[in-house]
Amino acid sequence: MSLNYDHTRKRRVLGTRALSLPPLLLVACVIALISAGLTASAFGAAASPYPAGATRPALSPRASQFASAPAHVASSSGGAAAPGGSTPTTTTSPTNTAPSTSTKSKKHTKPKKPVLHGNPARTLVAFEAMQDHYYIKGSGLYEGEPFSYLWPFSQALAATVSVASIPHLGVSLSRELSARLTGLNSYLDTDNSGAAEGVYTSTLAAFDGTVAPPTGPGGTKYYDDNDWIGIELMRMYTLTHQAPLLGSAEGIMAFEMAGWQERPGLACEGGLPFSNAITNGERNTVTTAPAAELGTLLYRETNNVAYLQFAEKAYEWVRGCLQQPVNLYADHIGNRGVVEPRLWSYNQGSMIGAGTLLYQATGNSAYLYQARQTAQAALAYFTNEKLGSEIPFFVSIYFRNLMYLDSVTHDPPGASIAQNYVNYAWQHLRLSNNLFVFGAPASAQLLVQAAIVQIYALLSTPASTYF
Repeated sequence: MSLNYDHTRKRRVLGTRALSLPPLLLVACVIALISAGLTASAFGAAASPYPAGATRPALSPRASQFASAPAHVASSSGGAAAPGGSTPTTTTSPTNTAPSTSTKSKKHTKPKKPVLHGNPARTLVAFEAMQDHYYIKGSGLYEGEPFSYLWPFSQALAATVSVASIPHLGVSLSRELSARLTGLNSYLDTDNSGAAEGVYTSTLAAFDGTVAPPTGPGGTKYYDDNDWIGIELMRMYTLTHQAPLLGSAEGIMAFEMAGWQERPGLACEGGLPFSNAITNGERNTVTTAPAAELGTLLYRETNNVAYLQFAEKAYEWVRGCLQQPVNLYADHIGNRGVVEPRLWSYNQGSMIGAGTLLYQATGNSAYLYQARQTAQAALAYFTNEKLGSEIPFFVSIYFRNLMYLDSVTHDPPGASIAQNYVNYAWQHLRLSNNLFVFGAPASAQLLVQAAIVQIYALLSTPASTYF
């Protein structure tokens, strides 16, 4: 691949128990929680394999820093204007406003660019805020310790690709896409060189959880983070048709395929581990299902049947080892067969998407039937309260996959739920600088901002651009 301190587990650090509140009122209580000084421990967050700093920097705002609620709540079509009642217009740069033109220079005026409304306008506002507050100009990287972990970087990449996919945006994001690739290259590690023997199970080229040497310490590689990167590289390849992007995605797929777990004494043999750390003791839905999606995308572009075979194997392993009686999927299984039964929205979304993509690749209607079963169960289980208690990153993955299924079945519940979610976030969880917050106490993070950008962008683009 031409593209390289250790996270502790994101889903448990950030996961919170849903409280018994009216739909999405949980997150509306954020201002009260700030003044009460509550911490994440009040919600029963458990220990995690990702380091505590994986989502830094995090801004904890005062109540006075929240944006004023708009005069009216946005309609389900996302037709409300931008902050303060204004509607942003497209510019030549995502972070700069086009200069005004005097009457004397009217003859040199460039053609007017389209005026954006609704979801596209809000997408651009949220994206500009992400770049203004988290991006380190000239580096290709985002702020962290001192740089962000790969996990939030992967979602900033996904946000950029999603914004670039919006039709008639009036803004070229080619430079932004190039900058994301520059930043991504900083995480590339070709062999985990310098690590003590026995620290890692795999030294294949892939992206480290933190910026790799010489800029950063490098270290553990996380299979789910590499999945997210691979999927976005495939989306960029569809946009630009640049061959190196496809080659890089294939390099990630080699890392994923080599991580398949089969050894004597292992309960429910198969699946992909959480990381390549030798101490890792679990295999996850979030590592294995997105790998099935990536494998299917690569098969679609290359016709290499090995990718399809791996995707089918990965998908069936999750169904066989982590499916629960309610047609939803547990988080992970340990080496001795103990299943962590907690249900997260992004695990259901990844399996919905994998089933849909496999159906499109094979024509096997069983995959589509299974995806619809999971979607039906997820829609019943993941109430507004539950979605409001999960970090928006999880929810963005769920919405993307649910809406992708909708595009195949022509049954659109996902879009209306996603629209209501971001409408609420816009009105109640947005600061005056257009950063979005989550948690108790509420904090603004790159991971949160990138997720909101993605959801707005997904609502602004055809589902054919999602994968």
